[in-house]
Amino acid sequence: MAKTRKAWRVISIIPRLSPSIDGVGDYALALARQLRSDFSVETHFVVGDPTWVGDNQLEGFHTTKVTERSAKELCTQLVQVRCVKTVLLHYVGYGYAKRGCPKWLVDGLLHWKASYPKACLITMFHEVAASGLPWTSAFWLSGSQHQLAKRLVLLSDRILTSKHSYAELLQNYAPERFATIPTLPVFSTVGELQNPSSLSERIRRLVIFGGRSKRTKVYEDSLEQLRQICQYLDVQKIFDIGPPLSSLPANIGTVPVTAMGCLPSEEISVILSGSIAGFFNYSPAFLGKSTIFAAYCAHRVIPISANMSNLHEEGLQPGKHYALSAQYNTEKKDLALMQSIADNAYSWYQVHNLRAQAQAYNALFYSLNAT
Repeated sequence: MAKTRKAWRVISIIPRLSPSIDGVGDYALALARQLRSDFSVETHFVVGDPTWVGDNQLEGFHTTKVTERSAKELCTQLVQVRCVKTVLLHYVGYGYAKRGCPKWLVDGLLHWKASYPKACLITMFHEVAASGLPWTSAFWLSGSQHQLAKRLVLLSDRILTSKHSYAELLQNYAPERFATIPTLPVFSTVGELQNPSSLSERIRRLVIFGGRSKRTKVYEDSLEQLRQICQYLDVQKIFDIGPPLSSLPANIGTVPVTAMGCLPSEEISVILSGSIAGFFNYSPAFLGKSTIFAAYCAHRVIPISANMSNLHEEGLQPGKHYALSAQYNTEKKDLALMQSIADNAYSWYQVHNLRAQAQAYNALFYSLNAT
């Protein structure tokens, strides 16, 4: 008779949770929901920001926070969660320290593992280290950030990441440590559609979605591309979704822009499911770790890039999985091509959707239990 697996319990360390706006926190919460639904995995969140204000329960998940960013305090918080010896760390350096060097976090995990040798640490590297020009702090702190990431690789029992280039870098830190490092492009944190309608059945609406900096860049650098895609797709309205901006154009050409503000994920999903396109202006090298791009793909809208690119990463092909400016900067319209781009993006996303990722994380939990 097959042995019944017991329900798993895990501590999830994150920078912040709702009601704070935090992409990594949203990712961790969505993952915890799916793990509980599909595999009866219960999650206790430990928030790594002492200024975070929230309830001690969120959707039935217990939550605590560090009262200060110190190794001793983190170790104390982990020990207080009784009978749980598996920690899932969602790592992004700047989420835990202003300069992206959370030494307190790595030291705390080291002390915790030293005190509990049978404890297990899984680290999801949402980022590894920053880079920048010589006059920026990122340039001067990059070495320290890499050293902390390397320490985490050596400390962790399993690691995974959202980018192949990150996986290669992490592998180089400790070539003998892990035979393979799973790469999982992030999922949509605002829901997924099972049977999305075709573009011809939708409102001629375009969505600009994300945080302040990303959306500000769109309006500062991409007004001409926005005008072109609106004309190409006969867009009738633009919805701007996210924290309020200091300046927002009333119109792009003749198309009105409506500021929707911050909305619940369910409402964002409804808007995307009835829209034809989502616009972005950031490097295609980072699309696999963008929850905004994932949301566009998951809702079968046309992901529209402001820029040209020939970069192939995470299985994404420019012009096939997202539209390039050369494809819509033309008088000859090819709406069948636009539908195929939306379809290709949607199909690419299904391989690593939320359910698939919950299954991958659950397999990691049980691989540790079997060793």
